[in-house]
Amino acid sequence: MDAKKEIQDIVAWMQERVASAKAKGLVVGLSGGVDSAVVAALMKRAFGDHALGIMIPIDSQAKDEEDAKKLAQAIDLEVERVDLTACYETFIQASFHSDNQMARSNIKPRLRMMTLYYYAQDRGYLVCGCSNASEYYTGYYTKYGDSGADLLPLASYLKDEVYELAKELGVPEEIIQKQPTAGLFQGQTDESEMGFSYEELNAYIRTGQPSANSEKIRQMHENSQHKREFPPIYQRKA
Repeated sequence: MDAKKEIQDIVAWMQERVASAKAKGLVVGLSGGVDSAVVAALMKRAFGDHALGIMIPIDSQAKDEEDAKKLAQAIDLEVERVDLTACYETFIQASFHSDNQMARSNIKPRLRMMTLYYYAQDRGYLVCGCSNASEYYTGYYTKYGDSGADLLPLASYLKDEVYELAKELGVPEEIIQKQPTAGLFQGQTDESEMGFSYEELNAYIRTGQPSANSEKIRQMHENSQHKREFPPIYQRKA
């Protein structure tokens, strides 16, 4: 992959999409991970001072926020911080405490999505999502959470390609080297939760060749199809 050429093309595409929406710029949630770092760096190239990153901790790891700040400093990105921990806890208290860990955890990206759109509408921006092609294929994201966005600039790039973009964009090496995690709960990592490595997943998507977890990957793709479509509309009978 020619990372330099891909970056130029993505930046031009971002500018076209924002212009077509009569918007002024872009906003992204900064998680401290490589995907959001790449999206933020692309936004900065495309819109300069009209690119905004928002750190939205909810019982989050301090290291993730440190890495998000390092990225912002490295690319001179405007950053806001909105701590929604108390908001999250208030929601649980106002409704109920589910024994389903994922049901509780998925509240967090949905609160973050709401925050991004609040800032975006105030500034006349669009919201950028950070899902890559590996995540998009398996549905490894929260519906109406981190998938809630106006643009998905990385959804055509597998995870290993995102790392290539990151290096070309000058993302700090510490962020490139850190273990991928959605940060949904303590100790969570992408690969441990999925049950297979990104290397195996990317190879399957590229070639379709059987692997130890190919059936699991196929099933994840099939089961998550609803995440990649608008809600079905009942067609009234004439």
